[in-house]
Amino acid sequence: MSDQTALVAHIREGVGKGAARAIRRQGKVPAVIYGEKQPPLSLVLDFNELKKRVNRAGFMKSTLEIDIDGKRHLVLPKAVQRDPIIDDPLHVDFLRIKSDTQIAIMVPVEFINHELSPGLKRGGTLGVVRHEVELLVPANAIPDKLVVDLAGLDIGVVIHISAVSLPENCTPTITDRDFTLATIAGRGGPSAAADEEETTEED
Repeated sequence: MSDQTALVAHIREGVGKGAARAIRRQGKVPAVIYGEKQPPLSLVLDFNELKKRVNRAGFMKSTLEIDIDGKRHLVLPKAVQRDPIIDDPLHVDFLRIKSDTQIAIMVPVEFINHELSPGLKRGGTLGVVRHEVELLVPANAIPDKLVVDLAGLDIGVVIHISAVSLPENCTPTITDRDFTLATIAGRGGPSAAADEEETTEED
């Protein structure tokens, strides 16, 4: 997932808490870009434009370009410091990346077609083991979600990661097992497979 409109920034001269407070009084927000074995860049961003970006759904999982004096830097937001009372952004950390960079990121799992599952229609329950999966993905093609189709699935089915069609060039960071995403259990409660997976994660 990416934001195609560049965020305009300027190099920040002063550093430290005093300089940061002065920047905020001017309606700006301090930020930093780091990574790719290059020196960090201290920046100043427009408060209103940044706030609009930060408040968009999926901001922390979206790549974007930052324009600094006509030169564009591809980045991924890594941390946003917010005001504890009014929740406005106070400082942002960006990770510098390349278009072909592979990054590890948590991707939400969405389950669809509940009404087409014979097991759920017969009173079974969907026991979700993982609401998110960590994937190794291209920085310029971060998927919004993984979709699990429940159509045709009956009680007793265990849904593993291998049953999901992953986006191109995306792989799970867990490679030593075919881990469980969810189960369809009867009225007796969660299946043994789900219990076993949860125990494995705790260990």
